[in-house]
Order: sequence, then structure tokens, then C-alpha cells
Amino acid sequence: MCGIVGYLGSKDPKSVLIEGLRALEYRGYDSAGVAILNDGHFKRVRAEGKLAKLSEKLAHEKFSGRLGIAHTRWATHGPPVEKNAHPHHHDGVVLVHNGIIENYVDLKNELRTRGATFESDTDSELVVHLIAEEVKRTKDLFEAVKNILPRLEGAYSIVAVWDQQPDRFVAFKKGPPLIFGEGKDEMIVASDVQAIVSHTKKILHLEDEQILLVSQGEFHLFDRSGKPLPVHMKEISWSAEKAEKGGHPHFMLKEIFEQPRAVAQALDAHVDLSHPSVHLKFGGNKQMALEDLSKFERIFIVACGTSFYAGLVGEYMIERLAGLPVECDIASEFRYRYPVLPKNSLFISISQSGETADTLAAVRLAKESGAKVLSICNVPDSSIDREAHASLHMCAGIEVGVASTKAFTATLTLMSLLALQVAKLRDRLSAEDEKNYVEELIGTPSRMETVLAFDSYFEEASETLKENKGFLYLGRGVHFPVALEGALKLKELAYMHAEGYAAGEMKHGPLALIDEKMAVVVLSPKDELYEKTLSNLEEARARGGKIISIGSHGDGRLEELSEHYLALPEASWFTLPLLEVIPLQLLSYHVAASLGHDVDQPRNLAKSVTVE
Repeated sequence: MCGIVGYLGSKDPKSVLIEGLRALEYRGYDSAGVAILNDGHFKRVRAEGKLAKLSEKLAHEKFSGRLGIAHTRWATHGPPVEKNAHPHHHDGVVLVHNGIIENYVDLKNELRTRGATFESDTDSELVVHLIAEEVKRTKDLFEAVKNILPRLEGAYSIVAVWDQQPDRFVAFKKGPPLIFGEGKDEMIVASDVQAIVSHTKKILHLEDEQILLVSQGEFHLFDRSGKPLPVHMKEISWSAEKAEKGGHPHFMLKEIFEQPRAVAQALDAHVDLSHPSVHLKFGGNKQMALEDLSKFERIFIVACGTSFYAGLVGEYMIERLAGLPVECDIASEFRYRYPVLPKNSLFISISQSGETADTLAAVRLAKESGAKVLSICNVPDSSIDREAHASLHMCAGIEVGVASTKAFTATLTLMSLLALQVAKLRDRLSAEDEKNYVEELIGTPSRMETVLAFDSYFEEASETLKENKGFLYLGRGVHFPVALEGALKLKELAYMHAEGYAAGEMKHGPLALIDEKMAVVVLSPKDELYEKTLSNLEEARARGGKIISIGSHGDGRLEELSEHYLALPEASWFTLPLLEVIPLQLLSYHVAASLGHDVDQPRNLAKSVTVE
């Protein structure tokens, strides 16, 4: 979603703000802008399109001040044109906003009755008008912000400045993340820690309905009524270098190749290597004991997008190993379908960023219903992480590419461990089986390295694969969610028609789509459903479908039926999803790259969806 950076300090704010926006490019955007203090007033420079256009406009601009705010916009209200780009201003007040003001129609009508006129189509401009009206009365930016907060409905993170108080900025939020960093002779606020790490490791996550007042050399935190709050800064370990491409042409390819390490890091805290066994260690608030996992009678897994598909894999694993009923839901549906959560339910949320708006809302709903919440996320101390009773951290490291890769495999790893732990606590897992499963997980990173060799294969094959009119992805059992994830990746990156189906559903509609211009990607390892899946493959081939199969090593029968056959290292059903997904990621990446698309920042998409 939108990216925000605010800066007050001894450095050149133009350089700091542009550097910060570059660090936030992965969030997705269609326009950008800055407002920097110059000779007592804030000068705005905005541009439609990528940061390069804004940088061109700023190349010869000089600013006398040391205070500025900046923004990358992902259009919600109004088209992606320069007049709708942030920052917005009115009567000396300037602000940047991430989120959606839900009562914007009422506010706009009210402001019009008082003679207001508007330059943009955005909801954000209404907020700057409200603050500008109030600051005329209060003569203080902080007081003006505090007074207008009750008027705002919806989700927002906002940083505001006023040219009559050129030594301060005010930041406030309800929903989307906002993080403050204190450096030496500088203060910075941003939507994500990646825009801060090059300046300081001391950060503060603003909570909902908190107001941060930052002035030269000091800062203060308040609740929405203006009552002072204690400040608890935290030290972060991330470095700016961690977000570099490492020699790869795109962040996404780098992150695909980082997956063996991501899986190893996800395992590290939870397995005993000397006597292969699982011992989950909860992080976060730790308001739930490991032993509590044996008391739950039902599990709900709720997530969005790629995280949802990882949750579906987890559903198969937990039910098969632990014998516990599991429901896996899309967060945006779960929160609005009046869900019934029985007593003794465990609610598992999955979110790479820990800030996904629908998932966060579902977490709060689950807590109100009395369920215990376990968060699986990649960003410690994120909003969902702080809401949950306990957490399992992916430990995948920074994921910059909008299309998730290593966060998916890290989540699968944690779901595997969780399934084993629950089964163990419910006395459904023998010591021998536990040892075998854990040993297989420990060996999975090495097998993943082998599968990554398909990279060069897909780089070459992409030139012909991109000529297909569409792709069907088929799988059964635990492989079905992986097929769904493969289809999503191709849609996200290559902008091609792609659908994932349970292979047994072919006769119920999808078969009508198949002809000689349709590629059919089949996940068909030798398992108990192998013969049934092969039967579906035969039907697709008979209708001219171009078969791309991913299966077990040495499967001559599958190879004979396929135009492209990729053999995986030997593995059981338990770890095959971790291996199968890599060829699907590489296929999507190389087809998109061969089409000339922006792989790291696909059109219309954002890394972290912090509004509905």
C-alpha cells in the first residue's frame, strides 16, 4: 500500500526522503511526492509514475529547511494522476496519508458548506482541510490533530507538518503501520522499518490512536485525548544491506534462492538436532503455554492470498497427523460471515507483514469470541504479532518482492512443526515417527538446493511457455493448495490467465477450457492418489493440453505423458509441498521476465495490504 516517510534532522531531507521512498517501493505505488521546508514554507514536488520521474523533478531543487515528508501513493480514491499524488496541502498544513477515510463523503459535504474547495479527488485532502481549520483556532499543530481525530472513521496513518511550526511533525495512526526511529541528530518516521534501518536501530511502533509529537531534539507520545504515554524504544537487528539483490536481476529471484536458508532458519529454534524431535518455542506475548495445544478441540486458520494457501497445506497436515478438525478461511470472508468459534478453539493467523488489515480484524474478532490466537508472521512486534497470545516467527528475513516466495516456504515449515507438536501432545505421534519426520525436515533445505537447478530450465522454456493462452494447475490432497499457489504466482507476475483446481474437479467444468493452447501443470508425485491424478492428466492430454508435470524421480510413465517433466528428489507427502512450489515459482518468474514485466513490483499490487 502507500508508503510514508517523514524526516527532521541534520541531513539533507531531500536525499533522506528519496532514499526512504526507494526502500518502500516494494509496497506498490503509482505516484510519489515530497514536501520540504524552504524559506519558511513547504515546497511540494510530485510526479505520476515511478520514483525516477520524481527524482528527475527534484534533481535541481534545493531546500533550505531540514524538515520534510514524502509519500508513494497506491490509488484508492481518485485515479493515479499528479493532482491526486501526496503530499496534500491547505493553508500551510501539509500531510501524507496511508489508508482510507470511510466517512469521506460526509466530511466533504460538510467542508463544502463552509466554502471549501478541493484540488484532488482523494479522501486524504479532507483531513488536511480539517487540520487547517482547527489550527487557525488552536495555533498548535498537535492540538489541531488531537481535536480532529474523533472526526475520522476508517484506517489511516498520517504525518502532518505546519509551516508556522517549522521545527516539528505530528504522526498518528489507526490501522496501517507507522514506525518511528531516533537517530543521532535526526528523527524519522516511516511505514516500514526498511526506510529507517540505514539511519538508526532504535525504533518505536506506534499503536492505534496514539499521537507522536516530534520536534528538534525530542519526541513525546500521547493517547488520543492528549494524555502523555511512556515510550519504550526497541533495538532492531536488521541492516540495510539485508535488502540488497545479491547479484540477482530481481529481488524475487534472490528470494527464491534464499528459500533453503529460510526453511533452515524457521526450523532452527524448534528442533533438537542431536535427538531429532520437535519442541516449539513461542515468541511474542507468550500468553499461551505449549501444553495448551493439547486442550484445543478445533483449529481455525485464517489468512489472505499466499498465506491462505500455506494455511490450507497446514489444514491437511494437522488433520492427518493430529486428528484435530481444522477450518481454513480467507480473512476477508471469515470476518463478515458471522463465524461461530466453539469453546476451546485455537485461532491461527498467517501474515508475512503482520499488518494485513483483514487478518488483523479477524484476529480481533477471534479474541472477542474467546479464542486463543497464535500468530505466524515474519515481522516481530508487528500489529498482529502484538495482538496475538503467542507467535511463531517465520525468520525468513526481509522479503522485498511483492509476490511472496520464501515467506510461503517458511510458513509451510512452521505449519509442519506445529502439526507434529500438536500430534505429539495428543499422543498421536510415536517417537519413531517424530524422529523420521523431523529428520526429513532437517534434510529438506539440501533437497531444495537440488530443485533450484530447474532455474536454467525455465529460463529457456519460458520463451515457448509464454505463448500459451492460459495455464491450469492441478493437484490432489496436500498438493492441491500448492497448485493454487502456483496459479496465483503466474497471475501476479505474468498477468496471464491461470487457475488452480483440485484434479478431481476437472470433469466439473475446467475440462472445457483445454485445447492445444492451454498448458496444464500437474503435481503428481507417487503417492496414494497418483493413479487418480494420472487419469486426470490423460484426460487433459487427450484434449490437446500441453502437460507440464512435476513428479517423483524416475517416473517414466509420467514423463511419457508430459511435454515438460521435472523430477523431484525423493520425499514423503510431508515435505513435498516445500519442493513442489519451487518449480512453480521459477516458471512464473521466468515467464514474467521474458514478457518484460516488472517482476518485483507487479502492476496494481502491493506487498502489504493494510486497508480493506
